[in-house]
Amino acid sequence: MHHNGLRTAVLLGGLSAFLVAVGAWLGGGTGAQMALMLALATNGVAYFFSDRIALSAMRARPVGEVEHPMLYRIVRELSTEARQPMPRLYISPTVQPNAFATGRSPRKAAVCVTYGLTKLLDEAELRGVIGHELSHVYNRDILVSSVAGALATMITWLSYVAVFFGGSDDDEGPGFVGALLMMVLGPVAAGMVQMAISRAREFQADESGARLTGDPLALASALRKIELGARRLPLPENSRLTSASHMMIANPFSGSGFGRLFSTHPPTSERVARLERMAGYRR
Repeated sequence: MHHNGLRTAVLLGGLSAFLVAVGAWLGGGTGAQMALMLALATNGVAYFFSDRIALSAMRARPVGEVEHPMLYRIVRELSTEARQPMPRLYISPTVQPNAFATGRSPRKAAVCVTYGLTKLLDEAELRGVIGHELSHVYNRDILVSSVAGALATMITWLSYVAVFFGGSDDDEGPGFVGALLMMVLGPVAAGMVQMAISRAREFQADESGARLTGDPLALASALRKIELGARRLPLPENSRLTSASHMMIANPFSGSGFGRLFSTHPPTSERVARLERMAGYRR
């Protein structure tokens, strides 16, 4: 866990430095200052509103004990076991099986599951998924991933803005060729850093969640089912869903084409293998 935390800090630092460097490259000292201010503003939005943005993207609504007694009981029991506040519980009408947690702290947290997930998994598997999502909250990596996503978005945006500054070949600007190169390399750099952060946190949440529930194999079984369901019913890759996709327990998109290269989720087979080793399972 310490190794993952250190790697995340280094990657976030590198992403922030890259963002400021892009601003400096485009506009010198003024550009660096503007990039820094934009980064701070974007991070402020990520800090205070990332939960609302993600829940809105999935059209999620709050649910209580009367409507979903088993799901509510699972969340309450695991929160009590972890000695943490019970998060708000939401359900999305999406038929694809998936889940995510959001919120900047345990007291501000929310857990969302899709309608498809509640119909696909049994109680033990649901418990494994909820344990995984609660672990994201307790590990404090939801805020980190939200900030990483915001910074990555800023770098991508600035790289496209670079094209409009690329008309000259003098020393005052990046030049048209440099701007085009930046338009390609910027999103790649941002995507790779965000991918590394997200993959590290997924492995960590799998392990922490399995320890919380005491049943690694239930989470492994749930991951297999979710992956198959997500492949059969992929979500459309629009901008609203893309902003929330890195929070989900499994990649909600088709996983085909160029986007697969920068998937923020590690392979399900590798996650399952790790969980099976935790349980002492031998094939």
